[in-house]
Amino acid sequence: MTDYFRPIPETDPATRPGALPLAGGWARFCEVEHLSRGRAPEILAAAEIPAPVLERLTRPRRPVAGLALDVPRLMGILNVTPDSFSDGGVHADPAVAVARAEAMVAEGADLIDIGGESTRPGAAELPEAEEIARIRPVIEALAARAPGMVLSLDTRKSDVARAGLEAGAHILNDVSGLRFDPSLADVAARSGAPLILMHSIGTPETMQAMAERGAYGDVLLDVYDALEAAVAQAEAAGVARKAIVVDPGIGFGKTDAGNRALMARIGLFHGLGCPILLGASRKGFVGRVGGVPKAADRGPGSAGLAIWAVSQGVQFLRVHDMDTHRQAIALWRSVSGPD
Repeated sequence: MTDYFRPIPETDPATRPGALPLAGGWARFCEVEHLSRGRAPEILAAAEIPAPVLERLTRPRRPVAGLALDVPRLMGILNVTPDSFSDGGVHADPAVAVARAEAMVAEGADLIDIGGESTRPGAAELPEAEEIARIRPVIEALAARAPGMVLSLDTRKSDVARAGLEAGAHILNDVSGLRFDPSLADVAARSGAPLILMHSIGTPETMQAMAERGAYGDVLLDVYDALEAAVAQAEAAGVARKAIVVDPGIGFGKTDAGNRALMARIGLFHGLGCPILLGASRKGFVGRVGGVPKAADRGPGSAGLAIWAVSQGVQFLRVHDMDTHRQAIALWRSVSGPD
């Protein structure tokens, strides 16, 4: 792709004449930022951009696993791992994990994302059988105890995806964006499960070293192109675009400068015609910018990024500190948007 168009969102109580709805949600826009490689950005009226691009930017996003996207949705993080960067080992016991999921729903979570393999920087690959043994009892218990709870499975592997869906999961969340196991798209297509595609490079063991060596020409546009290719790959396997969510992958093979560039213009990804998910909660980037070494203390900084993302029309926020984010979003919503 050579031309990119980022909507410039508005969430002010005063609505400008002619403002268009962004992705059918709470934000609006009258202008876009036209980006291209090797040229300075320029501001254009929305009416000046190609009709297919404008259609993708304004098209209402369809519900995901029954969740309407007319309000921001909070995804609670449930790592049933011994070695995740923030909460490794805390929820390794299935009973503890189930209790934590129920607590997050009580605090305002719209869905729960369950992961059995750590993909933190430096993490080694986990055998499939061990990953399945970690996630299956938790998913089965939650599906039985709370049949209305929406469950997402965080995995890169098609066999784990099959096991998770059989246990009761509703959504597949692939942090490799189909690079690790392309057949995961086939699993999503056959099951009809929505598919989250996140951008990353290399493997968890190598991604940060790759980023530091200079993996990108223009990180924002490179990530956009990679996600566009991943969406096309999923569609070719039979996954409908309306069932795909995209995630730019904050912290996954990006420098702090790269993370800032992605956050600042995260609304660009509306151009893919899919809902957007932000997963920045407690990341090292938050700690370094906010001056907070301990991951568990990064809730306020994470919520600050979440508010910015919601102001850009981002529909899903993947978070650890549920009550902190629920309060922040509730207050933001109470004072933003048309009167």
